[in-house]
Amino acid sequence: MTITPPALSVFESLESEVRSYCRSWPAVFDRAHGSRMYDEDGHTYLDFFAGAGALNYGHNNPVLKRALLDYLERDGVTHGLDMATSAKRAFLETFQDVVLRPRDLPYKVMFPGPTGTNAVEAALKLARKAKGRESVVSFTNAFHGMSLGSLAVTGNAFKRAGAGIPLVHGTPMPFDNYFDGQVPDFLWFERLLEDQGSGLNTPAAVIVETVQGEGGINVARPEWLRALAALCERRDMLLIVDDIQMGCGRTGGFFSFEEAGITPDIVTLSKSIGGYGMPMALTLFKPELDLWEPGEHNGTFRGNNPAFVTAAAALNAYWTDGQTEKQTFARGEQVEQALRAICAEHPALGGRYRGRGLVWGLEFTDRARASAVAARAFELGLLIETSGPESEVVKLLPALTISPEDLDEGLRILARAVRETA
Repeated sequence: MTITPPALSVFESLESEVRSYCRSWPAVFDRAHGSRMYDEDGHTYLDFFAGAGALNYGHNNPVLKRALLDYLERDGVTHGLDMATSAKRAFLETFQDVVLRPRDLPYKVMFPGPTGTNAVEAALKLARKAKGRESVVSFTNAFHGMSLGSLAVTGNAFKRAGAGIPLVHGTPMPFDNYFDGQVPDFLWFERLLEDQGSGLNTPAAVIVETVQGEGGINVARPEWLRALAALCERRDMLLIVDDIQMGCGRTGGFFSFEEAGITPDIVTLSKSIGGYGMPMALTLFKPELDLWEPGEHNGTFRGNNPAFVTAAAALNAYWTDGQTEKQTFARGEQVEQALRAICAEHPALGGRYRGRGLVWGLEFTDRARASAVAARAFELGLLIETSGPESEVVKLLPALTISPEDLDEGLRILARAVRETA
């Protein structure tokens, strides 16, 4: 029988059974700074989780914290729905000058609500409105959110089952390398589009992650993404890139699709766009798609002004030159070398690794090993999660601002956790 420590008893007795991360990490966290978290008992943990990608700039980043405190101390607007505020204006101007114009991206900016699934729901609604069609194509092992529309284009059977009703108007297609290179790219997809007897209604859009984070760190090749973009253009389908976890620099460039040289019709952002870990989301789209009537899509908390403040501060601090991108690539090479060494040290485990920038996955022949490694890592003071449909991949998601020393320390803990569970 598991005995619950007194400090955790209220969570077990009062909070819903739906809670998740606190089961994997049975500690009461009290403080956090940079890449470290501290629990009530004084234990220190290196964080390779980064708020599931919402803390690309680390915990309580001092630059962002100062901007936030200054704003709150002068009684800046906190809640503003979609009213015009000075904080929103400053963010929009900064986003245009620092992100959109340098990349020659024409997007209009929509504030759909504070979370990633809000951004996806808005993208799906807009695509259907623009094309007058209902069907949306997604990909195997995709994850796009937990509300009904987002779940309909999510692959995970466990999460889909939580909907309680049939999930409709979504059709899955094979993600890049789903057939281990044995089948030409988009063979099945193109055949269904051409065949009048296939049963596939002409899709309004295709939604894709360039790296599937929750799906197991599955990395799409740039050439696959370019071919997908070309297919969408040929077949009059909108291309939606879900950059909620992989955007804001996680893969190197600000947007994860930059490497492929494509310009999606619609892009969703959330998680680290707010900079400080506060709720914020954007749906970006080409100007000709701005077909909304005023108030046709809204939400009480779409105007989180403190998040606008920290978002603008993050863009000014980290994206006005190329240093963040260069540093992310350098840290990514550090991770890749460590994962290569771990796999070489334990050839009998059949370890495989994959990733881009500062998102990496480590998988073993024994699909249960990832959970054992993550549990042992927690005992050793490292927070890492697992991903994939069977939680079969150890997922590394450190802050982009992590120091080489902290990164090396965490990678050594990971290596030890693999060794001690082998």
